Amino acid sequence: MTHEPRFFTLGPNNLPAILRVPDAPKGLVVFAHGSGSGHRSPRNNQVADALSAGGFATLLFDLLTVSEERDRRNVFDIELLATRLIDAIERVTREQSLAGLPVGLFGASTGGGAAIRAASRRPDLVGAVVSRGGRPDLAGVDALRGLRAPTQLIVGGADHQVIELNRDAAEQMRCLHEIVIVPGAGHLFEEPGTLAQVVDHAKRWFTQNLVKPARMVDVAPTLPLEGRVQAGQMLADRLAHLHGSDPIVLALPRGGLPVAFPIARALGADLDLLMVRKLGAPGHEEFAIGAVVDGDEPQVVFNEDAMKAIAPSREYVQRELDRQIAELERRRRAYIGDREKPQIAGRTVIIVDDGVATGSTIMAALRGARRNNPHKLILAVPVAPPDVVRQLGHLCDEIVVLATPDPFYAVGNHYRDFRQVDDQEVIDLLAAADRASMESR
Repeated sequence: MTHEPRFFTLGPNNLPAILRVPDAPKGLVVFAHGSGSGHRSPRNNQVADALSAGGFATLLFDLLTVSEERDRRNVFDIELLATRLIDAIERVTREQSLAGLPVGLFGASTGGGAAIRAASRRPDLVGAVVSRGGRPDLAGVDALRGLRAPTQLIVGGADHQVIELNRDAAEQMRCLHEIVIVPGAGHLFEEPGTLAQVVDHAKRWFTQNLVKPARMVDVAPTLPLEGRVQAGQMLADRLAHLHGSDPIVLALPRGGLPVAFPIARALGADLDLLMVRKLGAPGHEEFAIGAVVDGDEPQVVFNEDAMKAIAPSREYVQRELDRQIAELERRRRAYIGDREKPQIAGRTVIIVDDGVATGSTIMAALRGARRNNPHKLILAVPVAPPDVVRQLGHLCDEIVVLATPDPFYAVGNHYRDFRQVDDQEVIDLLAAADRASMESR
């Protein structure tokens, strides 16, 4: 529950502010407004309401006094605005209800540049940044290159000049970042439904990158593991606390299914597939520029670094996306026929594979699943490199991994039996899971 907004003044300049604090907040998002947009901005207040409903405390305040804003030079004084942001964070986080919370910044227009400058100056204070229709270029090259906080740039599809400014700024960034284009939206996101998309993207970004990484359960068995079935039985023991919570287990085919089957059986859970197809680069299909994740609505995740380096045409990306979506459908029909795709919204979702090496595929799977609004998202794998586990921890609520060997080399090195799983085994295991589910009803 979010308590009534609190109105007050902030700092020596008595800047008007609104603070919303829900019960047990998981983070604090501080808003950096653009030109002529103060703490009463209806658009930013709508975003703040939604973030508060999602468990984040929010602070909206005027970066400039009324007299300061009359001088347009102040509106574009990014250093001044960034300094005000930093001062506001330091002041409000002294409150007992906000102390120790991770802090994110939500910038709009020139506030986007100020948010990035502040995050670059104080990486100890700022954990994530979202810019809506912002001017990240105004932060300056040094701030963009020095930025460490994961940063999301949301731009309207009809805001062509600002799209290019954001793309140019993103090329300077060395941190985790993404550009989100909202189709049909102008600079102010006044078109019906466009601001709701901003809310969804911002909430996802802060949830994935601001909230503390997932709890990791590392039980360190003796390696190598005997086989996938034994690994699944060991993971099931570590997930026993979920029995009776109506979880759903989603396996990455094909190797993830023999691991997932004993987990689903032990938990009395539904078992289904989560299929991910790599989007290959032109002429080099083995090199991923992104991935498409199966679901009620297929979710696309792009590798921004690869997209910048290769710069494939829009026509190529659309053709490759269409081809891989068709392949996802073909495989799903081959494995489970016309059965409806699993509904995961509001449920505890356990994603299972037989191991993780580079993490690119499972990262796409987690991001795709998260966009379908599960109640809780858990990754369960037998083996994974320790550095990859740390990266994945920001994308889910809990990770259960049996071992994190270092050096890692390859998944198959950590099994005695790592034979290939064929299509018929996938079909047979799913049929067995369906029979067990029917018998338990």
